[in-house]
Order: sequence, then C-alpha cells, then structure tokens
Amino acid sequence: MAPPRIILIQPEAPPKPALGEPCNGCGLCCLAEPCPVGMVLSLKRHGACSALRWDGAASRYVCGAMASAPWPLNRLMRRWIAAGIGCDAALESAPGKP
Repeated sequence: MAPPRIILIQPEAPPKPALGEPCNGCGLCCLAEPCPVGMVLSLKRHGACSALRWDGAASRYVCGAMASAPWPLNRLMRRWIAAGIGCDAALESAPGKP
C-alpha cells in the first residue's frame, strides 16, 4: 500500500463522489495526477495538472483546457478524458490538520 500523500485542495470544494457517480468538480483526480491531455499540457506525469482551474463562483474545479478549447477539440478532449462517464478516481480523501 502506498503511503498517504498530501494534496492541497480548496476547502470549499465538494466532497469526492463515489466511484461511477457523476463528476461534481471535487478536483481530487486532477490534483493527484494529470489525465492524458493534462500530461501533454503540464509536461509531467505526476502531481497536479496545470490546466486545472478553481471556479470560486461555482465552488468547484474545472478543466481549463476543456473550458477554453473550441467546439471540435472540446468534444474530442471530453472523450479522451472520459468526461461525463462518472468518477473513476479510486482515491480516498481525509481532511488535513489545520
């Protein structure tokens, strides 16, 4: 079993949904490691994706790459990262100590 990792996350972020449940913008998956699109944009395979953006008005994380991509590319990116399929992050989170 891998040792626990500390991932800094916005306190207002929603809790991680159960596996298979719809994405709610908790950001945990993208803060842990980038998806294939994020690997290209971030130029790294580990750590937080540099394309991840916090939307304070909606109190959720969003993919900055998808949000700024034109329609044909946005559609392809949604397929590459399985957007809308459901949570596939087999991660557990626990609140940190203040």
